[in-house]
Amino acid sequence: MYVGKVGVTNLPLHYGKAPKWLFYRMVKMADAISGIIVYEYGEEKFLEFISNPYWFQAFSCVLGYDWHSSGTTTVTTAVLKEALSKYEIEVAGGKGMAGKTLGEIEKKAQKFDIDVEKIKYASRMSAKVDSSALQDGYNLYHHAIIFTKNGKWAVIQQGMNTETGYARRYHWIWKINDFIDEPHTAIVGKRGKALDMTSKKSEEARRVSIDIAKEKTNKIERQIKILKQYQQTLDGKMANLSMPRRINWNALKEVYEIQPKNYEEFLSIKGIGGATVRALAYVSELIYGKPPSYKDPVKFSFAVGGKDGVPYPVDRKAMDRATEILKTSLEEAKIGCKEKMSAIKRLKNFVPD
Repeated sequence: MYVGKVGVTNLPLHYGKAPKWLFYRMVKMADAISGIIVYEYGEEKFLEFISNPYWFQAFSCVLGYDWHSSGTTTVTTAVLKEALSKYEIEVAGGKGMAGKTLGEIEKKAQKFDIDVEKIKYASRMSAKVDSSALQDGYNLYHHAIIFTKNGKWAVIQQGMNTETGYARRYHWIWKINDFIDEPHTAIVGKRGKALDMTSKKSEEARRVSIDIAKEKTNKIERQIKILKQYQQTLDGKMANLSMPRRINWNALKEVYEIQPKNYEEFLSIKGIGGATVRALAYVSELIYGKPPSYKDPVKFSFAVGGKDGVPYPVDRKAMDRATEILKTSLEEAKIGCKEKMSAIKRLKNFVPD
């Protein structure tokens, strides 16, 4: 669907907020577009669209936001948070919501007959994976989970590289076998270097990491102490790994007591974070000869179009008129008058594949 419509861009940090006049219009247009998609295809298809990086980027641009700003992610998800609830789709989380998202999920999920714990687990594990199992230099500062009345979900989260000032976006959807084995729908951003424990190439390193973690903690401490002594010598060959200064030994003691059966269960244990993951990966490679993947898992980068006058200013009247047409078409379709909806569908004939 999107083949041939691909460009390249970076997502730099832009300070400030979306203007009120624009945010107001974005909510109204997002309401109209989302309403038509849900009416025509259902809530699950809408989540599939959201988890597609090209569709999400195009959607943001149709709403009039920056085509190359980190705010593309944060503002668009904030807009959806206001626009979607009437369609039995809820959004929890967002920028600056760390520590509050799980509570918001519980509150918003009360209106649905779903397993709230599964939604909370998806929220927690997707964030844990992108902050610990994937160490790409981008620190998460935005996490939003979108879920439906049937318990289906999608996650959109974003990290910032403070050295470069660029952002990276991570897309997830419920259609995954687990949260560890290449679970992302897409990762969007600028290519670099990364420790990627979610890669299939890291499968052996994951297995060895669990085996190491299930040993008595004092044995692991001895191994890490030995490797730390040779850190300077090894750095030339190990450009992507550096032994962390602090490791949560209490968490590793809990791992020993729990004896997790797989890497996902290991990662889900409270206190297991990036430092512990990195240390075990280091031991796995240097002592047991099972290296993890260092290939950056970024899959997409792109550009589309803008609010800041680039390539042209937002035409407020045209945006309002388009929103009005979309909303009227949906309202009339619901009462049996589908002429306008059919006309909108025919517009697709003018868009090349």
